[in-house]
Amino acid sequence: MATQHTSSALPAPALSAAYPMAKPGYGKRSAPDQSPRARNDFALLPTRERYVAGFIDHLPEGAAMSVKTLAKQLPLYGQQAVSTSLTDLSVAGHLRRVRCPVGVGDEIRWVFRTFWSRTARDNEWWNTYLATEQAAQAAAPVPKTPVPDTAPPPPWAPAEEPPPLPAPEGLSTEPAPEPTAVPHQRTPPQAPDATPTPPARAAVPATPQAPGAGRSPAYLALARLGRDDHRLTLSADDCTTLEPQATEWLARGVSVDYLTHALTAGLPAQVDSPLGFLRRRLTDKIPPQLPNDHTRPATPAPTRRLLMECTDCGRPGRPEALPDGLCRPCRTAHSPADETPPHPVEIADIKAHMSNLRDLLKPV
Repeated sequence: MATQHTSSALPAPALSAAYPMAKPGYGKRSAPDQSPRARNDFALLPTRERYVAGFIDHLPEGAAMSVKTLAKQLPLYGQQAVSTSLTDLSVAGHLRRVRCPVGVGDEIRWVFRTFWSRTARDNEWWNTYLATEQAAQAAAPVPKTPVPDTAPPPPWAPAEEPPPLPAPEGLSTEPAPEPTAVPHQRTPPQAPDATPTPPARAAVPATPQAPGAGRSPAYLALARLGRDDHRLTLSADDCTTLEPQATEWLARGVSVDYLTHALTAGLPAQVDSPLGFLRRRLTDKIPPQLPNDHTRPATPAPTRRLLMECTDCGRPGRPEALPDGLCRPCRTAHSPADETPPHPVEIADIKAHMSNLRDLLKPV
């Protein structure tokens, strides 16, 4: 008996155990805070895009995302069709392709990554998320020795150095069923939180204290989160519980602004437990330990920039300069041209010309 497929997307071919993986630091990277897989994923996309999106969504982390590799695994479409589908998925908000340098000195190589989100995201969300990746990359030290096998590499650096002059891993880069509204990310105020000072006993003259005196910068940063976004409102006990983890972040050389941005970027529509949500982020996104002063190189390390690529032509640029993941020429070519009705004079000329042709074709 034939099995009935109830999914709106075409059944993608089963993943082979031998599916090619990219080198460490390359290939597919899943964006955070995605909705669980559902039967109506990609339901509003065209048939071909649903097919390609369903296949990419089931690929493991670090899978090769080149057009040639994907076309070999998708029997229904060739390289040109897969390339066009990736461009459409970028416009729909599911995919972005970026490049960033790794290494030091003359050994700098470009790493190409494809960020994938099952949940369709708008340009504001992608710009905020890639800015967080840029800040994390800037805060990461340039390693002088290979990362040992016992410690996992940071998410923005490969575990081993890529070969010289690697070819890009592919032209990889959300309309969606019902796009989730992305809240506006606000920058926290720079003034410290005003915490009331407990009254002193009458027997001892009290010394006036400034608002927030005695509180660590980590505690104040956590307390300000609820003032800026009600979804992250914490109690005094919650701030005290999370203070050691936030202090560890600041001890690793990051600023309070970086800590706040990392905790508030890409929030879901509803946060049921702010304490558990922030504890998980403080654990999963903690930056690497910065080196001591005596281990820093004599010359300043080069600035590591993260550039997004046009999904269609590969032209690099800043994320805000490539809305929908496309540069201006490709975005113009991808957008449907405005069809203006012909002028009445032109219609009359065409009719006269066709009438003249019919007269010439009549037998004499």
